[in-house]
Formats: sequence, structure tokens, C-alpha cells
Amino acid sequence: MTQETATLSETPAPGANTRKVFIKTYGCQMNVYDSGRMADALAADGYAPTEVMEEADLVLLNTCHIREKAAEKVYSALGRLREHKKARAAEGKEFMIGVAGCVAQAEGEEISRREPAVDVVIGPQTYHRLPQALHKARAGQRVVDTEYALEDKFEHLPDPTRVIGKPRSVTAFLTVQEGCDKFCTFCVVPYTRGSEVSRPLSQLLTEARRLVDSGVRELTLLGQNVNAWHGEDGEGRAIGLGDLLHKLAEIPGLARLRYTTSHPRDMDDRLIEAHRDLRMLMPYLHLPVQSGSDRILKAMNRRHKASEYVALIERIRSVRPDIALSGDFIVGFPGETDQDFEDTMNLVREVNYAQAYSFKYSTRPGTPGADLPDHVAEDVKTERLARLQALLLDQQQAFMQSMIGKTIDLLLEKPGRMPGQLIGRSPWLQSVNVDAKSSQIGDIIQVRITAAGPNSLFAEVAEG
Repeated sequence: MTQETATLSETPAPGANTRKVFIKTYGCQMNVYDSGRMADALAADGYAPTEVMEEADLVLLNTCHIREKAAEKVYSALGRLREHKKARAAEGKEFMIGVAGCVAQAEGEEISRREPAVDVVIGPQTYHRLPQALHKARAGQRVVDTEYALEDKFEHLPDPTRVIGKPRSVTAFLTVQEGCDKFCTFCVVPYTRGSEVSRPLSQLLTEARRLVDSGVRELTLLGQNVNAWHGEDGEGRAIGLGDLLHKLAEIPGLARLRYTTSHPRDMDDRLIEAHRDLRMLMPYLHLPVQSGSDRILKAMNRRHKASEYVALIERIRSVRPDIALSGDFIVGFPGETDQDFEDTMNLVREVNYAQAYSFKYSTRPGTPGADLPDHVAEDVKTERLARLQALLLDQQQAFMQSMIGKTIDLLLEKPGRMPGQLIGRSPWLQSVNVDAKSSQIGDIIQVRITAAGPNSLFAEVAEG
């Protein structure tokens, strides 16, 4: 799940009127959350937001390293920023460039070597030190800060000034866990985000209450391996994500909960029971499997078998029959045979996904997968991906069509493209268009689905 957005913090620090920041966000929802927290830190340091890159005094690229050629994409953007920096310097104006996130963590000093125009390189575990890094850079130092911080960065960040990404602060992301200890052989996350770290319960509840007080109705809990979250309750007892969801469900005013992304190995009984017991936990689960072949799953170091994954899905559906499943798939992993791929197709048919993300395998330097033999030819990967995506698209469209005629609860989030139209999210994460008043943003109303498009639904307000 990737995206590119400009992220703003709506509220600058009191008296801040000299510097402006533009933050470009690449990648996953956690990067969107991180960009928001970096914007908070910069607002406290006197930076006001801008949506126009050309008028910014600081441009910060918050990068993602998951996709192929991610680093080259960043270097291309930096080349354009370098020219803008030269033009600003000719006018006698300051223009600083920062690179944050996972490419910063992976590339480190290489970014400064290849692109001397960059003032600050800062990793995802040290962005709370961004204001200090900028002060050093302004004094003439070139700063590369990618060491894993010993201190808790969240304790050193100012309170969120607003919810990032949604008008009227209707929905919000809340990072509860970072890093991963699974070491899948295709994945760079353990090397760019570090080992698994869970934020303390009290810290999460405090931030969640602040978000709800600001108008949030729906929280999505984030983590590279979110269901590995663990902590202690007020009496020192060990608790997991299922318990955290129960605690958050007690916050007055909060109407909906979601979480992503999960690993099948960490779907414990308590979390499955939360899907049964908490009506405010939405019936949508993103649970990547990556392959339907046990041989490939072993090569990927996924530490589960295809049959175990399917059995887990059956357990979840037994307690929440209306749950919609989403997943991730990689085709053409080194050594994948025609039969291995057919095993994946068969798993997809058995599970029946409402939505899924699928990609051709591409090597990530430094990961074990890069050194495996028997890499699959590019044309074979392309053909397999096309077949898989066609099947997944058929399943997604069938799920969308199955909604027609149903009456559902809809959380109204933002204005639509047409006058008098609002867009909301269904419990199954679908975008729904409906005629409603802008004053209703943040409300949950009942609507009847009247039509389905490729990626969104259309509805009318239900009578009665």
C-alpha cells in the first residue's frame, strides 16, 4: 500500500512567520503518520506549512525503500531540487533540502556524496531530532543522522497539532509498533526500520484521546508488524494487540478501529476474539501471505505454510463472517516454478480476496533474496503477474458488486467531486459517494448502495 502526498501541519508555532516547509511523502501509511509528526516538530521550531514547493524554505522528502528503484526516484527528485536551490541562492534566499525515511536509512552518507545539495539526512528512528539537525546544517554542517536512537522518539515529539491527511480530522493513523524481527528474505524493513519496538500503552491511550478530542472518529493502528504489538496493562500484566483494541474501544467519541499491516504468525486468539467482540473493529483485515507455495514460503522465511494461512482465515471468518480480506503477493520469487505459481492462484481462489496488492519480485541489495539462485525471467514474471492480477481484479469487482442493494453504516469524511456530494468509507474500507451536507462530515449515517464502480461505490441516504 503506497502513496505519495504532500503532508502539512496546520498549526505553526506561536509567532512563527519566517520559514515555510513542504514535505513530500512517499510510501506507506506509516510514512504519512511520520510526516505528520515531523511537521509537528518543525512547527514547534517555527516552520509554517506550504502546499507550494517553490515558496518553501525547507523541502523534506520522506522516503520509502520498499519498491524497485526507490532510491533512484529520490535522487531524481533531488536533482530537480538542486537546481531550485541554486536559483534561490542567486536571489540570496535560504533553501534547505532534507531526506528522511527508509531511503535515508539505507543510503546514509551515500546521499550526501551523490547529492551535495542535501543539507540533512535523517532516519525514521531519529526524526524527532530534525530541528537540531537543521540548526547544525544552517551553521554549515552537513548532517547524516541514521543511528538508531536510544531514546523514545515519541516522548520527544510535541503533541500532534492536527490529524494528517483528512479534512476535519475525521480519521487518523496512530503508529503503535515499528520494525520487524521476521527477516523475510525479500524485505528491507528490518534493515531500515530496525527490530520490533512497541510503544507503551499509556502513551498510545494519551495520543488516541487527543486525536478523538480533535474530532477523530476512526483510528487506524499502524505497524510494520502491527499485531506483534505487546505491552503491559496498569497492573503489570502482559497484553497484546487484542487487548489494546479493547482499551481504545473505551474512549468516548471513538467510533471505529482498524489496524495494518499484520503477519499471520502473530494473529493470536485474543486478537481473533477482538474481531468477534468489538463491533467498532471494522470487518476488514489486511493479512499478507505473499505466496501459496510452501516451498516458496520457506525460501521467503515466512515461517508458515499455505494450509496454516488458510486455516487461520477460516478461524477469523468463523467469528466474523462478514470480514473482507486483503493481502499481498509476490510473483517470480527466485526458484518459483509454474507449479509454485499455480499454488498461489489456487490459494487466491480458496480465500477469495476483496482486495489485494501484487508485485513482481525485485531484488533489494543487502537482503538474502538478492543472493538466491534461479532468478525468474522478467517475461515470465510479467505473464504470471498479469494472470494473478486478473484473478484478483475479478474477485474485487465481485465483492464490489455484492454490495449493491445493501444498507450500510457510512462514515462521512470529505467533500466529493460533485456539488452536494460527500465521500465516506464503508466498514470494508471502500470509498462511497453519497449526496449529503458538508455539515455532516464526521457523522455516521445509514446509506443504501445503488451502484458500484471499479474502485468506489455510490449510495443514497437510507430512509427511515
